[in-house]
Amino acid sequence: MLILTVCNHKGGTGKTTTSINLSAALALSGKRVLVIDLDPQGFLTRMMGLTEPAPEASSLVLFKQDTDARPAIQELPAFDLIPSSPALSAMMRKLTKPTDVLWAKEYIQKAITGYDVVLIDTAAAVTVYSLNALVASDAVLIPVAPEYQPVVGAEQTFQTVTMVRKRLNPGLKAQRFLFTMVDGRKKNHRLYREYMRGKYDATVMSSIVRTCTTLSVSARNGTTVFDADPMARGAIDYANVADELIRLVGLDQTDLAPDSAHQPAGGEEMAVPPETIQAEASSESSASPELKTSPGPNTESASLPEKEPVRESFFRPRGPFHTS
Repeated sequence: MLILTVCNHKGGTGKTTTSINLSAALALSGKRVLVIDLDPQGFLTRMMGLTEPAPEASSLVLFKQDTDARPAIQELPAFDLIPSSPALSAMMRKLTKPTDVLWAKEYIQKAITGYDVVLIDTAAAVTVYSLNALVASDAVLIPVAPEYQPVVGAEQTFQTVTMVRKRLNPGLKAQRFLFTMVDGRKKNHRLYREYMRGKYDATVMSSIVRTCTTLSVSARNGTTVFDADPMARGAIDYANVADELIRLVGLDQTDLAPDSAHQPAGGEEMAVPPETIQAEASSESSASPELKTSPGPNTESASLPEKEPVRESFFRPRGPFHTS
């Protein structure tokens, strides 16, 4: 059984959309999938059309003393789900001991059986719940939109995962970035993708998820992009992600292969701090927009493209009595 966490410290990166549609794609590939919503805000639970469950019928059960309690699993058309509850917010204030990061791992080992994949959706923050998910996981997927803030957040998430892997969960075999909301027409999107692939090499998944209107409207009342339009770009992209993930972690094998690509190509530290990355995207005089990196994956000079400059508006406000 593979335990996979989908996380990013930065919100708005398509994390919950990825959790839903990747789970659906894995299910369509013949895998039995259980999704655990560990976000106290419960976005995934609501997107799947479920009302707020009672605390004892939610993922709060993972953090109760009685680890033999039966999991509150909701059977949905696409996959099974343990929904979230706002009661997780109150419980979080009680989970303050160092050993409180082990609850999810112990519960899953004792109470969850019969699934090929357990996918854990987390909040866009470093909380005791996201740490529980990482400690319990065999693999981590970090969705990242090719924009400035999501890339910085993804790199910070990568560092957190690396720390958990070293100190708390040596069994975490793989961690990967997944580009989401990719618009091939945008120069910055291409530059950020080149930056990430130049620095992290094989840690970035080959598959990408492109912008797709169907993705934004499909996840409601328990539907996925495959229900809305199985030929949409989003459906095709998540099917490709699922296929690549199956090959990566060896879901058809007994054990996961060790991850040989878990470190950035240029070392654990960031090649250049994001604050110093300015010239590439904003330079109007540059003849070529290509990112300047040394050849080969082991670059030390990769740098983040600058955020798009704010252009001065041509609108000039007039006084209240100006009529001309």
